[in-house]
Amino acid sequence: MPSTVEAPIVAVTVYPHHARVTRRASTRLNGETRFAFAGLPWNLDSDSVRVTGSGPAIIAGVDVAVERHPVPADASLRALSEQRRADQAVIDEVADAVAAETAKVDLLTGVAKRSGGSFAKALAAGTAEPPRVAEVTDALGTQLAEALGKRRELGIRLARLRDDLKALDREIQSRQGTSEVDSATVTVELESQEDGAEIGLELSYVVTNASWEPGYDVRVRGEDVSVTWYGRITQHTGEDWPECELSLSTARPANTVTVPELEPWFLDRVQPPPPVMARAAYGGASPAGGGIPESVGFQNLAAPAGAPMAARTATAEEGTTAVTYRPGRPVAVPSGAQGHRTTLAQLDLTAKLGYITAPARSPEAFLRATVVNTSDHTLRPGKASVFHETEFVGTTRLDVWAPGEELELALGVDDRIRVDRELAHRTASKATLSGVRKREASYDTTISNHSPREAVVTVLDQAPVSRDEAITIRDVRAVPDPVERTELGEYTWRLTLAPGSKTVVTLGYRVDVAKGVELAGWRE
Repeated sequence: MPSTVEAPIVAVTVYPHHARVTRRASTRLNGETRFAFAGLPWNLDSDSVRVTGSGPAIIAGVDVAVERHPVPADASLRALSEQRRADQAVIDEVADAVAAETAKVDLLTGVAKRSGGSFAKALAAGTAEPPRVAEVTDALGTQLAEALGKRRELGIRLARLRDDLKALDREIQSRQGTSEVDSATVTVELESQEDGAEIGLELSYVVTNASWEPGYDVRVRGEDVSVTWYGRITQHTGEDWPECELSLSTARPANTVTVPELEPWFLDRVQPPPPVMARAAYGGASPAGGGIPESVGFQNLAAPAGAPMAARTATAEEGTTAVTYRPGRPVAVPSGAQGHRTTLAQLDLTAKLGYITAPARSPEAFLRATVVNTSDHTLRPGKASVFHETEFVGTTRLDVWAPGEELELALGVDDRIRVDRELAHRTASKATLSGVRKREASYDTTISNHSPREAVVTVLDQAPVSRDEAITIRDVRAVPDPVERTELGEYTWRLTLAPGSKTVVTLGYRVDVAKGVELAGWRE
């Protein structure tokens, strides 16, 4: 039998879809040449197992085997299972006590009913003394009250114990899906060169059910933007990662590494399908399996007073095809962790604030921050929580944000910028001698700045666009001149409003409709 070595986890590298775990052990060569790393996740990738060592020995072989256990291999889950058995024993004991008290209540109730009739007859016949009857009755009543009270207390305790057991069952069930009963064992065979010498062994392997993804907190205070970039780690490997050297890598190792090769691209004549009668010769059925088999692919693995608290960030190592982030302190991630956060970087940027409104769709003005990534970090796609001052605005999804690239963040509605859009002019004429019917409309949009600061407001509006030769858009009038217009009828104004000032934007147009054509899509 090989000698089992204690090999705690000393390092973990988490990839987008799996993780590489490193363990280290030290032992002595006292006549033993086979050493086992036991209790490993059963679904580790055997092709990824790597053993290195130091000391006067040679690694002669490495074997990976799965061991079957009657209890979970996860120590924490084993503890939960033991706790459940103990809790169930207590519940059974309390339930027995409740049953005993119930039997006692039934017995006392029956005795009270029978003795009541007997005492009544005895008192009527004069053979029983009233004080004695009262004494017996009071004793029965006292015992019955005590039994009822004890049964009630036991019932309340039993209900609480069962509720606690249900909560424990839910926790066990949540972990059973990610923690297996079986485990893997890696056995290392050595050739000793110096008996009694101390050696060191290092084991690394890749496990699935582990991943990480970027996440962000974006806080805007005036024109200052603070971006906290963190990694969200999820792991259900069945083993707890203690405080160790944790790394987050953007590399995506695959099951197989091959260089794609081009296959010939053939063109051919379209062949007509065979006649129905020809197919009927085979009984109209497809070959065994019911059709063409599916292709098989590889699965890719408010602030308190005082100075603000600084966040410990990670160091980044740029590789040829990936970046590895190392947090500034050891990090522990237990099995079952969902979205465990560790900070990667803190970015202090500057924003240009402005407002944008589309009054044809909504009368609100939305505060918007335009931020340029002036850092050296390329931020990966991920979910971002956006805060404006101390208020939570909402969440958004950041795409890849490279250095020097511009990003727009919506910061919510600002009611101090008022937008009022009114129909200023509308006419609809009947068909003229040429048969053309005309419609005219003009809208005035008033933008008012009730904030104490100067506001730059981008106003979006639109004129209709024709998709038929019989419908013509004419006499489009935009005042003041927009800074941008498109062929799809979109108009953009960029207005600078002093505190307390307002500006009116006008957009008008005429639509000519040919005779016999019914207009669709018109809106007031």
